[in-house]
Amino acid sequence: MRAKKSLGQNFLKAKKALNDIAHVAELNKKDLVLEVGPGKGALTEILLEKAGRVITVEKDEVLVKFLEEKFAKEISEEKLKLITGDILNFNLSNFTDFMDFKLSTGNFKVAANIPYYITGQFLRKFLSGKCQPSLMVLMLQKEVAKRIVAQDNKESILSLSVKVYGTPKYVDTVEARYFSPAPKVDSAILLISQISKDFFKDISEEKFFEVMKAGFAHKRKQLSGNLKSHFKNKNVEIILEKFGIDKKTRAEDISLKNWAQIANEIDQ
Repeated sequence: MRAKKSLGQNFLKAKKALNDIAHVAELNKKDLVLEVGPGKGALTEILLEKAGRVITVEKDEVLVKFLEEKFAKEISEEKLKLITGDILNFNLSNFTDFMDFKLSTGNFKVAANIPYYITGQFLRKFLSGKCQPSLMVLMLQKEVAKRIVAQDNKESILSLSVKVYGTPKYVDTVEARYFSPAPKVDSAILLISQISKDFFKDISEEKFFEVMKAGFAHKRKQLSGNLKSHFKNKNVEIILEKFGIDKKTRAEDISLKNWAQIANEIDQ
């Protein structure tokens, strides 16, 4: 069965990486796992061994038929539910085929080997949506995973957009040769744990992202200049001084806590 380039398919074949995904998810028989992009079911097998119930969402109808045959026993025992469709169009909170598979915030975990080109949309769907998982273990492009955890200590809109909802951890590198077909770049396993919207208990989610995006508007400009261009009626330099932030600081050097402080102050 050949991978379809149009769907960004690269099947993971390394047993160690597959086991690492299940291991960092800390699965037990009470867990409900949503697996995205099961491919030929290599990870699905391990998830079924470790977790109680598994839902898979697969866009490729040919693969779904293959999985239906491969896991006929688990499907009949209601341990596995196969869904044909695009995960980006999948309404999480409306999935009510039978009660044991109902998804609600915090009651499920996500495991996914997703096409690189949907990474941003995928993260937004699960982190900022109404139905959040308790954690996610993702196979991502290596450089993207490094940006999310800010290995170089330089934050970005991407890294901060993840950290406001959870705690990202770079687990391990998975070289391109462990996929079939091999992609042009290496991948990485990324864990995002402690997912919630607690960060926004005392701050407007909308205002936070407005301020953060304004701060990163022009990468070469200083934070104060970017913010002053967007918030013309606010005394930005006084706000930064209040929180001990040098006016020459750039957006990439600001901590998550500082962004929250700035956003709260600008909103007043």
